[in-house]
Amino acid sequence: MKLLVYGAGVNGSLLAVRLHEAGHDVSLLARGERLSALRHHGVQLAEGNSPTVRQVPVPAVEHPDDRYDLITVLVRTHQVDVVLESLAGVRGDVLFLLAWAAGAQPLGAAIGSERLLLGFPAYGGTMDGDVVRYRPPSRTTRLTPMPIGEPDGRTTPRLEGIVREFRTAGINAKSQPQMDAWLKTHAAVTVPLGQAVHAAGGPRALADNPDAIRHMIRLIRQNLATMPTPLVPRGFGALRAIPDALLVPVLRRFLRSPTAEHSGLSNASPAETAELERLAEQLRTHVTAR
Repeated sequence: MKLLVYGAGVNGSLLAVRLHEAGHDVSLLARGERLSALRHHGVQLAEGNSPTVRQVPVPAVEHPDDRYDLITVLVRTHQVDVVLESLAGVRGDVLFLLAWAAGAQPLGAAIGSERLLLGFPAYGGTMDGDVVRYRPPSRTTRLTPMPIGEPDGRTTPRLEGIVREFRTAGINAKSQPQMDAWLKTHAAVTVPLGQAVHAAGGPRALADNPDAIRHMIRLIRQNLATMPTPLVPRGFGALRAIPDALLVPVLRRFLRSPTAEHSGLSNASPAETAELERLAEQLRTHVTAR
């Protein structure tokens, strides 16, 4: 397959490496200093805090070619508009692997609804300069699939083919028939969580402030109560029923855990803030439209 991975951050770099090492014709799109680093050193990978850095020579490009079998987009939510403009004349199916709560319509209107698939990346890690430091595999991450789905929920041959190719490359992909609802549910929970962590100054600081956690829980419940789609996974519905007296201690333990530290919650960069703001705007639009 001829593939373009659009976005050379943690998730895009890891996906490109897996597909490249599986023998696919993969290009990784980047800009500026990131593009220069990729052309000089390839994708540089390190597991956790290991001093060992592995270099993988994935071809890096600044602009897309005219046609691909599949384009995977892994950028921040607030960067999608620029991506849509650059892909309008590029042929090939487009899989958006990112946080997105605005539904498929604005994406399909820009590039053609027949080209569109939705999903969410299952990787995690941080950028240490030009080195991608990814989380060491754990039982949880091995069991957590990368959900991918058609906007209308169908199980199509192209969806089955993408899932099959990803699995062959060692990527734990899974068909998700309610992908749009999954993305909206994810945003309904993660936006208040991310904003509360940033306001507190980090996961551990939020863990030390039970009142702020209770306020965050109220915002999550408001989001879930006004969802325009079913809750997916349905287990998130438990957040509306579990009493604060039980939920607050659970969240405090999570916020103090290594999982929270390595999940990206500690990232208070301008890009992270802008993404949360864009997702919050998308959630408010759906609530207003109800």
